[in-house]
Amino acid sequence: MRIEKDTVVSLNYELTDASGKELEKTDSPISYLHGGYGGIFPLVEEELHEKEIGYSCTVTMEPEDTFGEYDAELIRVEPRGAFPENVTVGMHFEGGAEGTDDFIIYKVTDVTDDTVIVDGNHPFAGMTLNFTCTVTDVRPATVDEISHEHVHGAHGHHDH
Repeated sequence: MRIEKDTVVSLNYELTDASGKELEKTDSPISYLHGGYGGIFPLVEEELHEKEIGYSCTVTMEPEDTFGEYDAELIRVEPRGAFPENVTVGMHFEGGAEGTDDFIIYKVTDVTDDTVIVDGNHPFAGMTLNFTCTVTDVRPATVDEISHEHVHGAHGHHDH
């Protein structure tokens, strides 16, 4: 079966930086709904369109095609008292501008007696990435998957 709009594609992948350093790698295949639903990088989806099980490729993507450029304005210095007593480097917190429903996940990068420094950039922001994958399965999407715009579990259902 060919990869077309409204098919579920399963693949193994490895994500590396421009120097070849491994950033992520699947232990088992992931699945996404093909056809512009946002389940995978658009350039990867474009490369996989009309391919079949067994197809392998590497797609090199610039920051604008993945997680954007690194934005120094997303680094914030916050008062220590605004965080839990047990705050440590590496913790994640949700934050956003007041009066909006938009939010960003911030990662704590430093903690002092008076301040906590958080960074709202994705860890891979500003990086050229190589996405290497092999298609392991292609199947028609169910009506529910198409209407919900994402893949459901192995038994065809998903808790909403």
